[in-house]
Amino acid sequence: MTKKINESDLMDSLTPASAVAIPPAIPDRPPRVWKFWGTTLWGLFIFAAMFLGQVAVIAFFVLRQGGSLDIAEAVRVIGGGLTISLSVIFGLPAVLAAAWIAIRPTRTSFADYLALRWTSSRNFFIGIAALVILVGGWDLLSRALGREVTPGFMGDVLKSAQADGALWLLVLAFCVAAPMWEEIFARGFLYRGWSESRLGVTGAIFLSSLAWTSLHLQYDWFFFGEVFSIGLLLGYLRYRTNSTWLTIVLHGLNNLAATIQTFWLAGNG
Repeated sequence: MTKKINESDLMDSLTPASAVAIPPAIPDRPPRVWKFWGTTLWGLFIFAAMFLGQVAVIAFFVLRQGGSLDIAEAVRVIGGGLTISLSVIFGLPAVLAAAWIAIRPTRTSFADYLALRWTSSRNFFIGIAALVILVGGWDLLSRALGREVTPGFMGDVLKSAQADGALWLLVLAFCVAAPMWEEIFARGFLYRGWSESRLGVTGAIFLSSLAWTSLHLQYDWFFFGEVFSIGLLLGYLRYRTNSTWLTIVLHGLNNLAATIQTFWLAGNG
């Protein structure tokens, strides 16, 4: 009697005994964002890279003077307009490289993580108006207190850069390079991670502004307060528009206005 063969038995007989089941593909890990401690530690790494980039330029100019360099001459070289300009400029590639290293493990694009996107013209003009009102208020308060409107060291640096034929380089450093790496560091990297931690948006704006202000310790308490308030405004605009490019442009325009004002006051002083 012929044995009836089931279809399933036939299929089993055609399957090699050595066949191994292929596990399902593992889905790609979703993008992540560094939270409080990750952002803080990587932020210190980015700051260290910026510091080393600037120190390398200063060390080059000091060592170039030779072995007879005394302390007074070293201070003059370090505080010179050309040295300061190049050290600020070299901080930009250092920050960009360090930020790229910090962001790469998150599997998020560099531009998306740092919110390097433009915003509307309306937001731009609102930001300009808010910045003019804020800085103008500080200028009026400074005059009312009988203080100088611009920090004294800025006038000295401008004169030094002009004497070295590097005034254009100083403008490039103060109005382009510094706003770019400072905003990428503070409103880009620090704000992004801290705002998604337990700090929330308000805490991130405050803490990133404080970190940014700490980069300006060359100022006295009055200008320290002004810088901090500008940081709060830029942080709020970063939150409202989700655009770090906006804060970079506003920061650059503010520095340009301050540079022109200092140059004008120094020429008429």
